[in-house]
Amino acid sequence: MPLDGAVLDRAAHRRAEPDLVRTLRTDPATRVVLVHRGRLALAGASPTDGVALLDPADLSDVGVAADEDQARWLFLGEGDGTTYVALVLPDDADAEEVDIEGVDASDPFAVLARERSWSGLRELVGGLDAPLAGLATEAVALAAWHANHTRCPRCGGRTTVENGGWTRRCVAQGVELYPRTDPAVIMTVVHGEGDDERLLLGHAAHWPERRFSTLAGYVEPGESLESAVRREVAEEAGVVVGEVAYRGSQPWPFPASLMLGFAARALTTDLRVDGVELTDARWFTRPGLAAAVGSGEVLLPGRASIARSLVEDWFGDRLPDP
Repeated sequence: MPLDGAVLDRAAHRRAEPDLVRTLRTDPATRVVLVHRGRLALAGASPTDGVALLDPADLSDVGVAADEDQARWLFLGEGDGTTYVALVLPDDADAEEVDIEGVDASDPFAVLARERSWSGLRELVGGLDAPLAGLATEAVALAAWHANHTRCPRCGGRTTVENGGWTRRCVAQGVELYPRTDPAVIMTVVHGEGDDERLLLGHAAHWPERRFSTLAGYVEPGESLESAVRREVAEEAGVVVGEVAYRGSQPWPFPASLMLGFAARALTTDLRVDGVELTDARWFTRPGLAAAVGSGEVLLPGRASIARSLVEDWFGDRLPDP
């Protein structure tokens, strides 16, 4: 699945090493991924150039000190003799706003933000090999969790970073906090057999015109994955689902989802969209979908999404991009 290049050893056994991140920041065998507001620094000027993997010396050259506050540094793992860390730039170190009040344009983080080109994961995924895609996804997901958990969710107190960036601790209560992941189901829903088999696609209210994709939704407390599939399809499209089969999963760090892909067999075909999450839903045969995509009547999700993989898995081939 896209973004799922889980070949890097995350080396969890090393996270508790004293001063792990500080030590790695001076090690020439370390490579650094830069993250800023959920975007990644590029190796060149375009997403096709891939993600930059910097030598720690590159950061020293712009004034990033080796003893910088480790809250901005995260241990990602190791592989093939290289150790990987992420440096998360402050939000206000913005390449286009380095002169805003309170931001020093000579600050090393502002220099990094200004001198690098940046891109989001969606734009990058098509040009990254699996290991680098997995590394980039891990860095963005972990950075997003830290950005949203500087305060304890129990008492609102300040939290500090521990274990190489893999936990935070509430200063007031001493409670250890772990990165969270929100499970969501995403599914192809089909009806019929052979040449008459049809796929259900929906148009979400907030999507651009002509965009259609698989149905999806978050798993609710106390709910199984299969029950979530059936509930979401019934709520959004009014279709009753019977058999549900697991197909695969994908991390989706926007900001913290795990997309769990399923193939579901519909027992009914009448469509009743809820008008809130979905404003349109249609059944497509394979020839009908190919024709709609080819003419531009239907725009499928990008290749960064598991939705595209699920649709093409059902279709049996790649479908054209716009």
